[in-house]
Amino acid sequence: MAHVPALWIFLGLVGGLALGLALAFAAPAALPPILAVAGPVGDLWLRALRATIMPLVVALLFTGVVQTVAAARAGAMARRALAWFMVVLVGGSAMAGLFTPTLLALVPIPQGAGAALRANVGAAAAGTATTMPAFGDFITSMVPVNVFTSAAADAVLPVILFTGVFAMAATRLGQAQRQSLTVFFEGIAGAMLVVIGWVLWCGPVGVFALSLVVAAKSGTAAIGALAHYVMIVALTGTVVFLAAYPLAVLGGRLPLIRFARAMLPAQALALSTQSSLASLPAMLNACRTLGLRDATSELVLPLAVALFRGTGPAMNFAVAIYVAHWFGVPVDGWHMLAGFAVASVMSFGAVSLPGTISFVTSIGPIALAMGVPVEPLALLVAVEMLPDLMRTLGNVTMDVAVTAAVAAHED
Repeated sequence: MAHVPALWIFLGLVGGLALGLALAFAAPAALPPILAVAGPVGDLWLRALRATIMPLVVALLFTGVVQTVAAARAGAMARRALAWFMVVLVGGSAMAGLFTPTLLALVPIPQGAGAALRANVGAAAAGTATTMPAFGDFITSMVPVNVFTSAAADAVLPVILFTGVFAMAATRLGQAQRQSLTVFFEGIAGAMLVVIGWVLWCGPVGVFALSLVVAAKSGTAAIGALAHYVMIVALTGTVVFLAAYPLAVLGGRLPLIRFARAMLPAQALALSTQSSLASLPAMLNACRTLGLRDATSELVLPLAVALFRGTGPAMNFAVAIYVAHWFGVPVDGWHMLAGFAVASVMSFGAVSLPGTISFVTSIGPIALAMGVPVEPLALLVAVEMLPDLMRTLGNVTMDVAVTAAVAAHED
């Protein structure tokens, strides 16, 4: 898999915004020929990014379900850990569905910024928003008559349901058949990760072109809207991060101050590396400091790093909700239910992937399920390195809190 240049993508965003603003104010006559080139380049990269979503989602979800079932068969402690994972993931998704719209109502997108960006981020974006069907049609559409037709139409809910059922059925097969299917889907996932790695490797150029067009047409409104987006998503993740402390106290039966102090080294490493895997040794050390059994922490923490991303559903759902508000897509009960379901499930398919890749593979299906355009993700991925700090901090803290909760129920 190609290295994903998150910093370079961010620098591409900064460079594109700076050049677009400079040309708009200093040399507006030079804009038409530049935009004539930058526009198609940005749209081409955006289309390439979108093309990877559905096949990668299917492959990652299949392998994620198989891995989860295999982990559940490892013993009672593993099943308890998985139960806690689901509680946190579903709870975080539900929280985001309530908290993010409320936060956007209290602190709305800056006046004019949303409209300016909406008019200039992907000409096709406004046309990709769809309306949710009535209740009866919504229920019947969950079971696809032809899953390939559903996939081609970006009908992500029936595809996810079919893939989940198919993966569960595969776990009931004999060892040889199950292994063959697992290797097949792992191969698809691996190949698609290489493809999306290549697409994101071109990200600095694509984001530069997109942001240049946006800045040239919308001015400084683009900067204000992106800063507002980072704040909203990071605050949603902060709620999950803070929830780890009462979980450690109530579920793990640990003193608050003791838990907070023990977590500081792991949290510092999480912020510096932006990697839960790199923070695993520090998390194990935090568990020893807290007096948790090695047998528990050495099983639960690697399982958490492999299968669990505590802030994922909440922050991913928040991004989709933000884009819905940005593009004026009605977010009614069915939109929220669809987003909640997909956000809760897709976290298992994106763990241990680089942040820029998991951003696309996790949020793209949520947006499609909600009828929200996915084109804005091509611009938002450029600033993902900023909210990703809160993602990693929350994930590491929640991993240890869940480990403490599992350990408490071993006594």
